[in-house]
Amino acid sequence: MIHLPAPAQFSWTECLWFLDRRYDDCLYAIEGQSVTKAVVLEGRPVLLRISGDREGLKVDVKGGKSASEETIQAYVRDWFDMDRDVRPFYSLLRKHPRVAYMAREFKGLRLVGIPDLFESLSWCIIGQQINLSFAHKVKRQLVAAYGGSVAGHSLFPAPEVLAELKEPDYKALQFSRLKAEYMITLSKAFADGVISKVALLALEDTEARMKALTSIRGIGAWTANYALMKSLRDTTRIPHGDVGLLKALVDHDLMADRKDQKAFLRFFAEFSGWESYMVFYLWRSLSPPQLAAS
Repeated sequence: MIHLPAPAQFSWTECLWFLDRRYDDCLYAIEGQSVTKAVVLEGRPVLLRISGDREGLKVDVKGGKSASEETIQAYVRDWFDMDRDVRPFYSLLRKHPRVAYMAREFKGLRLVGIPDLFESLSWCIIGQQINLSFAHKVKRQLVAAYGGSVAGHSLFPAPEVLAELKEPDYKALQFSRLKAEYMITLSKAFADGVISKVALLALEDTEARMKALTSIRGIGAWTANYALMKSLRDTTRIPHGDVGLLKALVDHDLMADRKDQKAFLRFFAEFSGWESYMVFYLWRSLSPPQLAAS
């Protein structure tokens, strides 16, 4: 058993809520106060069961070939953004009358990530112009057809596997023609080493990373910003044009309407350096009260 102490302003309940939003994600299983997930660490599939309380997290290796404790800790800490001191963000929240309540209502919520960059970008392509429920269904079909597994728990397909697929293979899984083309292009880029998380992190700045991502067909500014938020942990990203984000801003009377760009930019200027966290908390605010309380 591996123990990870909880950092300041960390809530396992809030993080687990985010993972358990009734979409029945195929890449992890929630049971009580624990989540079980199959991942590839050090090139080997590993099954992790993570549980938590106010003191921190407990990680148990339940299957596969175990990676080193250091690697497992690093993965879990990255997934739940545990190494970040979010207290400066909370200070900014408390100063703003419209969103100050979030520091209390969502206390301890971390920007739950997607450590695998390929999975993150693939998820964005899958979800383009469809609702979340259908997106999860399509992802489940892709994972079932081409992903691996550890003790019955699914792994996201490797880019080398998906790079071999043709358009009809994707269309059989309810991908549109365009999305099939995007997935083929993306998979080949990863399989051929044209792009990787390590390579992006080695670039000099965010602008260079955005340019590298958007140079790949099918990856627009929204997808690039989302991946930088969720996989590379860039806290300055805003997925401009996101429907949920705009709705949350209007709901909080922070914009007169969804086209009020001056108000949009003025608001996020108050959270410089923490834009991604503000986006994440605004997304959190969209949940119906009965779901948020469950």
